[in-house]
Amino acid sequence: MTTDIIIYHNPECGTSRNALAMIRNAGVEPHVVEYLKTPPSRALLIQLVERAGMTPRDLLREKGTPYAELGLGDTSLSDDALVDAMMTHPVLINRPLVVSPFGVKLCRPSEAVLDLLPAQQGAFTKEDGEQVVDAHGQRVA
Repeated sequence: MTTDIIIYHNPECGTSRNALAMIRNAGVEPHVVEYLKTPPSRALLIQLVERAGMTPRDLLREKGTPYAELGLGDTSLSDDALVDAMMTHPVLINRPLVVSPFGVKLCRPSEAVLDLLPAQQGAFTKEDGEQVVDAHGQRVA
């Protein structure tokens, strides 16, 4: 498959691992960006947020981050201030963020990635045992 897909990935995150596995289950080997090691530039981060139809606040991760310590729950903070925080602390960028010819999406839950992919090539079960795709490559309701 020649579909170009990029996943901003954290290998320590089960949701991110599941999304990556579903991309591969569609017959695609994505470009994997471990964003904690190689964060996107400020301009690229802003572009990804816009293309996903989100705001910087929508992309902020709270759990396991310095979100509270930095006072990022303050709704008076500007988008620029939130982007600054994500640039300084990439762990604040929620994941997995997936870019494909079909769009850009924060894939939480992980099966949201299916909206950005060609057909699945077989069954897929998430790490927690939840079946997401049946043996015919169809999404399970």
